[in-house]
Amino acid sequence: MVNNNFAIEELFPESKAAHNDLPELARKFLQQAFETLHAPDAAAVMAGSAVDAMLKHLGYKDGSLYARIDRALEDNVLTQAMANWAHEVRLGSNRPRHADDQKPNVSEEEAKQSVEFAEALGHFLFVLTARIKRGIEAAKAAEG
Repeated sequence: MVNNNFAIEELFPESKAAHNDLPELARKFLQQAFETLHAPDAAAVMAGSAVDAMLKHLGYKDGSLYARIDRALEDNVLTQAMANWAHEVRLGSNRPRHADDQKPNVSEEEAKQSVEFAEALGHFLFVLTARIKRGIEAAKAAEG
């Protein structure tokens, strides 16, 4: 007999959710990256896809992801450090996706770093911007 009368008080490790202020496609990929951290190759591919979706949402749609990252850097959408990290995420997601002969798999630590970067990039590009916009709107509403 199964007893379904229980309540979950806390989960370990804490589950993560991609922020609602992210564009829908980027949010879906990032959520899948969170959910597949136990499978590093899958998490790395999803993190790379999240970064790709973020740049496409901002209008960087032409050419390879490599070229789009560099264009976002040229346009000052990304800093040099962010572009360097984005390229690392891109390369990490390419290894399992293209079954790289030399090093096809991503380590748990590499996957974790890729997912953390994708989350941080999303916060920088979308979440922070949305919070600022809401704050300005709230301040204007309070004035008037």
